[in-house]
Amino acid sequence: MARRPKIKITITEQVRPAPCHRGHKVGQTFDFDTERGRLCPMVMHVLFPAIDILRYGGSFPWSDNPHKAAFACPDPKTLLVFEIEKVGG
Repeated sequence: MARRPKIKITITEQVRPAPCHRGHKVGQTFDFDTERGRLCPMVMHVLFPAIDILRYGGSFPWSDNPHKAAFACPDPKTLLVFEIEKVGG
């Protein structure tokens, strides 16, 4: 069985001024397989389906890179941008 590629999650931007209620900040990175429990459950709800798409060969039409895509936090007062990236595999 083929090994699933790793997924790296990086916070790349904060669009709105309110601090994240979970304490996330621009520049933080997470390994999806080993650190997803550290991520806000609201953003994981957004990222999980996208990670599956990326991990299993799909891509997103708005992304210039078939191995990366960006998604927004659902908190409209903070609006952090999370980039997911397929690494290897």
